[in-house]
Amino acid sequence: MSTNIILSVRNLQTYFYGDGSVVKAVDGVSFELKKGETLGIVGESGSGKSVTSLSILRLIAYPPGKIIGGEVVFDNKDLMKLSESEIRRIRGKRIAMIFQDPMTSLNPFMTIGAQLKEITELHEGLSSSQARKKAIEMLELVGISDASRRIDDYPHQFSGGMRQRVMIAMALSCKPELLIADEPTTALDVTIQAQILELIKGLKEKIGTSVILITHDLGIVAGMTDHIAVMYAGKIVEYAPTEELFSTPHHPYTKGLLKSVPDPMTDQKQLFQIPGLPPDLSRLPKGCPFSPRCSNVKAECQEFPPIKQINANHYSACWLEN
Repeated sequence: MSTNIILSVRNLQTYFYGDGSVVKAVDGVSFELKKGETLGIVGESGSGKSVTSLSILRLIAYPPGKIIGGEVVFDNKDLMKLSESEIRRIRGKRIAMIFQDPMTSLNPFMTIGAQLKEITELHEGLSSSQARKKAIEMLELVGISDASRRIDDYPHQFSGGMRQRVMIAMALSCKPELLIADEPTTALDVTIQAQILELIKGLKEKIGTSVILITHDLGIVAGMTDHIAVMYAGKIVEYAPTEELFSTPHHPYTKGLLKSVPDPMTDQKQLFQIPGLPPDLSRLPKGCPFSPRCSNVKAECQEFPPIKQINANHYSACWLEN
């Protein structure tokens, strides 16, 4: 693996089992992330974005889920082959994650300070007083005022935006080399969303952390990412540099997503929507999973299309490109 590549995911497969069915939530996902860059993973709910991120850190609960194949190479080590104690030394320290819902991710019975201290005591060997000092510094860094007092408050005493800031402080406490942000602005109002995104962007520039930003909002990734992977039905259907994906999308699903974003420069009276619904992952259609919703279906779509390289950094899985 190139010394400039911090993470390489190869043919990752994560399935869920139950009631006699198999849900292929992540089915052959591959991508690379360079040091210091941000990769956006986008797609509708149920496309496999969050399961991909949880699989990278081996946080899939079994049963019902199981990582059945693939490699996740970080620092020339396949995380899938590490022992549980070895992967725990990486989680939270070298690879950190901001989860979707801070209220359910934070322990309601522990103060914010206790939860922040736990990370640096475990991963950096700090004493209780040192960890408390570091926790206050991190809360101040993410913009929480009067941090020395608020460190002893409980999660329910913070607003949604403040809880998300606490999650970011926890994720960055050990200065991770890779930060996975899974829908970090979900359920936040627009003003707080902008503040959280600017915070992640600013801290990334200060610390030099690589970022995987998972969202369904194309507006967010437009100004935050270097590359974008578009997921549909557990697969990456298009991958390209951010600017190129927005200017020259190739996959019909990507075109549909972009078309559904409101354009303030036009007088459109009705938003475009992709017809139909995402497929049931336990009963996928034969061939291309997007074919039932696609307006450009042809005979070849009865088989899943191979990945076509458009240019050096642009790939699309569509028969229209083959």
